[in-house]
Amino acid sequence: MTSSVYIETTIPSYLTAWRSPELSMAAKQQTTRKWWDERRGQFDLLVSDAVLLEASGGDSDAAKRRLEFLDGIPVLTPKMESDEIVVALIDRLKLPDRAITDAAHIAICVVHGIDYLLTWNCTHIANATFQPIINDVCDALGYSMPVICTPDQLMGNGNDS
Repeated sequence: MTSSVYIETTIPSYLTAWRSPELSMAAKQQTTRKWWDERRGQFDLLVSDAVLLEASGGDSDAAKRRLEFLDGIPVLTPKMESDEIVVALIDRLKLPDRAITDAAHIAICVVHGIDYLLTWNCTHIANATFQPIINDVCDALGYSMPVICTPDQLMGNGNDS
């Protein structure tokens, strides 16, 4: 059985952005492209309406490029159960209003039983200090937490860098 990976909005953003002059940003862009080229075929990729909405924002040319990368990836159907998880995450993680969609990405993965949430958002999603709290929220509501990781963490044994 193939593992499922939820593609959070930062992934197509890094895939399509002009190469950054900032070294750490350029490295993330390169890692994202390498994961996309070498590993994505080993997973069932999924997105949500939240990803499509975020990806369609901003500069119209950039939005078009992001949406082209997401074209053909199945879109998860909304589930009411996500709302309870979003509220709990916002409360427990003390997330600012601007991070509501970040909580929604996590909640969507949780209620759909997604194996991996792939993101470069290390502020509100792939934050190591948040992981135990997210896990507690999931446990309290009877769900399993997905593995929340960055593309470099999901490269597998083929990562020679």
